[in-house]
Amino acid sequence: MKIERWLAPEMIFSDGRLSTNLAAGIQAETVISLSPIKDIPQGAQIDKVNGVLCPGFIDLQVNGAGGLLFNKSPTVATQRQMRKTLHAFGTYGILPTCITDTVEVLENCAAAAIDAKREDGILGIHIEGPHISRERRGTHSAADIRPFDDATRRILRRLRDHDIFTKITIAPEAITPNEISNLVEMGVFVAIGHTAASLDETKAAIDAGARGFTHLFNAMPPIVNRDPGPVIAALNSDAYCGLIGDGIHVNYDVLRVALRAHAHKDRMYFVSDAMPTVGGPDQFDLYDQTIHVKNDRLVNDEGSLAGAHISQRDNVQRAVQYLDVSLEDALKMAIMIPAEILGKPELGSVQNRPLGDLITSDDTFNRIKFLS
Repeated sequence: MKIERWLAPEMIFSDGRLSTNLAAGIQAETVISLSPIKDIPQGAQIDKVNGVLCPGFIDLQVNGAGGLLFNKSPTVATQRQMRKTLHAFGTYGILPTCITDTVEVLENCAAAAIDAKREDGILGIHIEGPHISRERRGTHSAADIRPFDDATRRILRRLRDHDIFTKITIAPEAITPNEISNLVEMGVFVAIGHTAASLDETKAAIDAGARGFTHLFNAMPPIVNRDPGPVIAALNSDAYCGLIGDGIHVNYDVLRVALRAHAHKDRMYFVSDAMPTVGGPDQFDLYDQTIHVKNDRLVNDEGSLAGAHISQRDNVQRAVQYLDVSLEDALKMAIMIPAEILGKPELGSVQNRPLGDLITSDDTFNRIKFLS
């Protein structure tokens, strides 16, 4: 296949590596190859690009954006608008998140996920709750928290029957290890979060097939030397751990320790936990409360954090600035590792991708845009 032109940025991030002196070969507005610049034939059209070329970010925890909350308006149109809003911040794909609510709301969110199956950049659904710890619920509705039940089992089965990527966040104390194993066999990605579980309870859930942790540290008990709890179980495991990198949900010094401590470096990834204020107004209604942005924090009437007011771009910027993380590793955490969790490693590559899936940015990610 003939290459029509070459894009030559200062750096290209693809398949987990940040490289210099590479160019992307373009045919029919799609990247079809990467080549060292020195090997490009003389006379070929080479378009120089300032900064970094990389795939758009992948965000596996998006509650809302652009003034819309998925729980409150569980439709394809809402998911499109959430994705469109975050697109402006460099995010290609999102996992819309349904937080703890009634069975009816969960059913509606699942139906919307099925209806959005063929929507570009809508990658499935994340169900966060309702099977969580009342003690560690955060801003989740106490009235709707319940043990794992047949209603959720039926909804998960329907999602998987339609081949929808489905992630569920549960507390080990709200579900048995046998039930976790059954969900894993169904093809559900089980993550642990909003939990007061002990170390042993958490390890039993991992042994049963739980593969991830939702916003590590948040809505979990602190580490105590004789009662280390779920965080230590997470760091000593091979499970994927989502992190909110705003420095508000978790202190930067704690994040630095966690990044060094995990038994498998490439299992730590970023999520935004975005709410409607990202690209939207500075407040929104959640359950029966109004959530406000105060000093970059989203808080409810009780003063609890209620999601985050950031995008994946913010996570990348702050990782480099405050966490001593290389740009390559920050991009892995915002692109490649989330793509791996989805079982779609191709989303972490620039090769065989339309230009509209790719972003260019200066090396600080202040100026960012999709190529089309």
